[in-house]
Amino acid sequence: MTDTTAATRPDETGINTRKVFIKTYGCQMNVYDSQRMGDALARDGYQPTEVIEDADLVLLNTCHIRERAAEKIYSELGRIKLLKAEKAEQGVEMRVAVAGCVAQAEGQEIIDRAPVVDLVIGPQTYHRLPEALARVARGDKVVETDYAVEDKFRHLPKVTAPQIRTRGVTAFLTVQEGCDKFCTFCVVPYTRGSEVSRPLTQIMGEARTLAAAGVREVTLLGQNVNGWSGQDEAGRDIGLGGLLRALAEIPGFARLRYTTSHPRDMDDDLIAAHRDLPALMPYLHLPVQSGSDRILKAMNRRHTGADYLRLLDRIRQARPDIALSGDFIVGFPGETDADFEDTMELVSEVRYASAFSFKYSARPGTPGATMDDHVDEAVKSERLQRLQTLLREHQVDFAESLVGRDIDVLVEKPGRYPHQRVGRSPFLQPVVLDAAAGEIGDIVTVRIESTLPNSLLATGGAVPAAEARHRNAVPAEPIRKIA
Repeated sequence: MTDTTAATRPDETGINTRKVFIKTYGCQMNVYDSQRMGDALARDGYQPTEVIEDADLVLLNTCHIRERAAEKIYSELGRIKLLKAEKAEQGVEMRVAVAGCVAQAEGQEIIDRAPVVDLVIGPQTYHRLPEALARVARGDKVVETDYAVEDKFRHLPKVTAPQIRTRGVTAFLTVQEGCDKFCTFCVVPYTRGSEVSRPLTQIMGEARTLAAAGVREVTLLGQNVNGWSGQDEAGRDIGLGGLLRALAEIPGFARLRYTTSHPRDMDDDLIAAHRDLPALMPYLHLPVQSGSDRILKAMNRRHTGADYLRLLDRIRQARPDIALSGDFIVGFPGETDADFEDTMELVSEVRYASAFSFKYSARPGTPGATMDDHVDEAVKSERLQRLQTLLREHQVDFAESLVGRDIDVLVEKPGRYPHQRVGRSPFLQPVVLDAAAGEIGDIVTVRIESTLPNSLLATGGAVPAAEARHRNAVPAEPIRKIA
C-alpha cells in the first residue's frame, strides 16, 4: 500500500516539506537537466536536499557513455534499497527515480533488475516528471521514455530569477540536443535522439533571464553544439557563430563558451566569431578521439588527423591565444601499436591545455560492440597511462606558461578560507585569489603567481581595468554578491 501521507509530509502550517535528493552523473548536459528537473519538482512542492537520508525522493540522473558509469548506478541502487527499507520501518515512504541516458537505453530493465526503483524517465520526458510521480503515488511502477522529436524543447519549464541566483554567476544553457553523426563507439544518438536545434527565440528569452539574474558567464550546451542552426529576426539562416553574436549583445553577459563540438561542424563563421567576439572565451573543446586515420574511419568520424590539424591551424590563426581541449579513446577495436603512436604524435603536436581520455568501452547497440579485434584490457590500460602522462605534462606546461601574466578572472565563489575566493580563468581553470581582489560576479585582473595541482594561485585585483575591457558586455553597475 502506498503511504501518500508520508509522501506529502506537510508541517504544522500546512506547507509541503517534501525533499528531493538529485545525484548527477556524466556530462554538463546532465547537470543542466538535473537543474531543470529540480525546477519542475520545486513547482510540485519539493525542496532540494544534499542529505540523501532526508529525502522523500531520490533521483539519479545517469550517464550511459561507458559501461562502468552504468554499473555504478546499480551499485548505488543497492545502497538506496537499504535506506528505503530503513525509512519504511520508520513509516516514511521514499521514492526512487532513475533518469538520464541509462533510463532511456534500458527502460523497464532497470525496474526488473532493481525493483527498488519506482520511476524510470528519459531525457526527453522530464516535463512529465510531476505527472509520473503522481502515478507512482497511486502505486504504479512507471517507465516514461517515449517522446516525439518536436517535444524536445517545447516543454522546458521556465527558470526563475530566484532559482538562478542560488546557482551563482555561471550557467549552462541548452541550445541543441541529439546527434546524427553516429560514431561507432557512441550511444548518444540512441539515447538522446537525432539532432534538434532549440529555437532562437527560446534561447534568447532564457538568456535574458539569466543575465537579468546576475549570470556573467554562460556555456551553451549540446551533444553536437556547433551543429546548431536557426533563423534570426530577419528570417536569415544562422549557425552557432550567429547565435553567439546575438548573445554577446545581451547586457550583463561578459563571457560565452560552448561545448561539445564536432570538427566537421566547425564552419568559417564560427571560427570568425572566435576572432571577433571578446566575450567568446579563448578555450575550445574539440574532440578528435584518435590520431590514426584507420581508427578514425572505423569510428565513423569522417575526418582524418590531417584534417583536424588543418582546422586547428585556422582556429589558431583567428584566435592565437586559444587553449584547446580534447577527448581521446584508447583501445578501440583493431587499434594497433602503430595506431596508438599516431595518437601520441597528434597530441604532441597539438599540446592540449586539458583533455579527457578513456579506455574504449563497448556499449550495447552500437556498431563498435560487434566489431572484431577487441583490444586486451591490459594493453588498453598501458596505453591509457602513457597517453594521460603526456596529456598531464602538457596541461602542467600550459598552466606554468601563465605564471607571471596578468589575466582576467571571473570571481565565482568563496574559497576554502575566509580570506580567499575562487575565480575562473578565460581558459576554464580555477583561480585562487585574495578576497580583497573583488566581489563575486566581478571580473578582475590578477597576476598569476604560481600553479597548484589543479588550479592557479593569483594576487592582485583591478576591477575597473577588467570591466573596461568588457564594457560592451556588462551593465554600468558591477554585479555584487550574487551567491
